Order: sequence, then structure tokens, then C-alpha cells
Amino acid sequence: MNHRRQNFHTFLLLLTAFLWGTTFVAQRTGAELVGPFTFLAMRSWIAVLFLTPVIPLMDRLYARRGMADRKPRSGPDRLLLLKGGILCGMMLGAASAAQQIGIGYTSASKAGFITSLYVVLVPVLSIFLRRQPSPRVWVGVLLALIGLYLLCMKADRFSLAYGDAWVLLCTLFFAVQILLLDRYSPLVDAVRLSRVQFLVVALLSTVLMLLTEHPDSGAFVSALPSILYAGVFSSGIAYTLQIIGQDGVNPSVASLVMSLESVFSAFAGWLVLHERLTVRELIGAALMFAAVLLTHLMPPSEPRESRGRPV
Repeated sequence: MNHRRQNFHTFLLLLTAFLWGTTFVAQRTGAELVGPFTFLAMRSWIAVLFLTPVIPLMDRLYARRGMADRKPRSGPDRLLLLKGGILCGMMLGAASAAQQIGIGYTSASKAGFITSLYVVLVPVLSIFLRRQPSPRVWVGVLLALIGLYLLCMKADRFSLAYGDAWVLLCTLFFAVQILLLDRYSPLVDAVRLSRVQFLVVALLSTVLMLLTEHPDSGAFVSALPSILYAGVFSSGIAYTLQIIGQDGVNPSVASLVMSLESVFSAFAGWLVLHERLTVRELIGAALMFAAVLLTHLMPPSEPRESRGRPV
């Protein structure tokens, strides 16, 4: 691959990180207007609608490059795609719901840094799959815990704020979902798998929205720009850019670029929402970002699921 093409793919991954990071602002704004399940349901339906025409476009791209596509051509293939999509969708739905609930009570900056901890949790949870993490992972875990304490714990008491606790819970669900994606994505088409999982999230969150929330039409219209941004740019465009970008960049480089998501979330929170972090919180955020970078810088023998968010 020539240098110009590699730079282009790196730029696509940088744009992916930017879209993911700035989406925390859209989520924070939307959380002030509509309930978490309303936001999540509408965002997911938009993602499904966006990804539907992307699938034939990706099929044509594979064909143009002479690559074999992964269209399900038999009953077992379709069943595998459905099973993987349902399992991944359930975990993605739980993670997204917890994140959307939590972000209504915390800042976009803090939510971005806490969410990035999935990078540390994935290799730790892989122990249950009999994969031994590198020693540097445990160093990353220690740095992340110290950073989390400084970022989220009050100096005068040992307690986790309500919103931060929900976002931390979402990180655990994201880590499990990544492990599930690692299991199924090599076996089925990635974009089709993504569409199925977003469809599962859309259906589940719609049911919960109807049972627990009473969306107001006026509030929904006000939140629509945030919902569209999260659904189209974060779930739809960013995911597609990640697939294309990672195809042309070394995995370690790709992970480092995408880990800038948390930095973009902090910058967007400062620029748009005028959020501020104290010196203590800045140190905590820096330690958490260092933990993410350390965990990303794996030798090639490390499990690939520790190298970047799949959605």
C-alpha cells in the first residue's frame, strides 16, 4: 500500500474518532430533552435505515477489489448472522441505555473518558476465554483505576456519582459486546451484523420507551438534531469509516488514532457545552487516557478485540 493511501485511511480513522467523541455532546444535549430509551430508540432506527443502503455499496466495493463478500447464502449462514446480531444487540442495547442514562447526570467530557475504559476491560474479561493478558494490561488497569478515582470520586468522600456509575456500567457492557463481536464478526459480514444488532437495540428500546416513557412531540422535535447526529454520524457513518479505515492501517496505529475519541469528547464538551474539568479531574483523565494508550500498544500476539471499539 502506498504512503498516500495509508494516510487517507488514517484520516478516515481520525474522523471516526472525532465523530464518536463529539457524539457525547449530542447525547448530553438529547438527555436534557427526551428520555434515554426515546433517544436510543430513534437513534437506532436511524442507524438501521442508514446501514441498509450501505450494505450493497460495500458489496460492490468488495467486488471491485476482487474480494469475496460474506453474504449469507444458506440457512445456517443466516441463522449464524441472526444469532450473533441478537446477542451483540442485547449487549449493545444495555451498554447504550446505561450510557444514555448516565450522561444525563454527568458531563460529556467525563462520560467520554470513562467509556474509553472498555479498552482496558476487554483484555481483562478475556481471561474467562482463557486468554492471558499481557503484563502491561495490568499496569493499564492500575492507571485506569487511579485515574477513575481522581476523575469521578470526591476528595472528601469515597463515592461514585450517580451518572458516573451508570457510564461505568455501560463500559462493562461494551466490553462484553466487543468480545461477542470478536466471536461473530470473522464469520459473517460486518455491516450486516451491525445492522442486525442496531435493529435489536431499536426494537428493545422502543418497547422500553413505550412502557416507561411518554415522549412529548415538542421535546422530540427539539432533540431531533441530536438524535440525527448520533444515529447518522456516530452509528452509521463512523462505523462504516472504521471498516474502510482499518482495512488499510496497521492495527496498532488504528487503535491509537481511535483512542483519541475521549480527547475529542472533552474538547467538544468544553467548546459546545462550556464544561470545565478541575486540575484533579484533568490528572485523572490524563491517567485514564494513558491507560487506554498503554492497552492499545499491544504486540501482535494480543487478542485483536482489545484494539478498538466496533461500533
